[in-house]
Amino acid sequence: MDFVSRWEPNARERLQQAAMELYSERGFDQTTVADIAARAGLTERTFFRYFPDKREVLFWGSGKLEELLVDGVTRAPDSTGPMDAVTAALEAVAPIFEERRDLVRQRHTLIVGHTELQERELIKLASLGSAITKALHRRGVPEPVARLTAETGVAVLRVAFEGWVQNPKPSAFVQHVREARESLRAIAAGRKPTRD
Repeated sequence: MDFVSRWEPNARERLQQAAMELYSERGFDQTTVADIAARAGLTERTFFRYFPDKREVLFWGSGKLEELLVDGVTRAPDSTGPMDAVTAALEAVAPIFEERRDLVRQRHTLIVGHTELQERELIKLASLGSAITKALHRRGVPEPVARLTAETGVAVLRVAFEGWVQNPKPSAFVQHVREARESLRAIAAGRKPTRD
């Protein structure tokens, strides 16, 4: 059984789906790795090939997000300012959130309800900020501008995400990124940010 299951091409997705179902049904704390593996029709050993622990099921995509954001900053034209490069990268990853809207909202609800998961989320965001800082350095942006820009970009991402995930009406993630960026511009110019 384990020999067959380890080669199944959709094992990661099955484990993630099983985990999300169980977290919703039983709660995060009451769900074990064994429960997740059994629900997915796989073994615990297979689970640990994909995730180091049950928390990481909620964060496994963060590496890909980081990679895409860094790539977006790197590919921005040389004439693009640091914050505009980061904003363009944030807009470029919007489809990732849109494609997984229901899963992302479910994940957000779980994280908000658990301090341990909130801490893990903050660690992932700090890693994202460091990666963007390095990408800006490679573009020739000096310290502390690169770090300040990266941290500001992460803040724009967080504000946009919160606005998008909490909006009761369907809305485009990219629009929330643009609104957060405009608010930032207004603050920097000494103007009061406006809301539609």
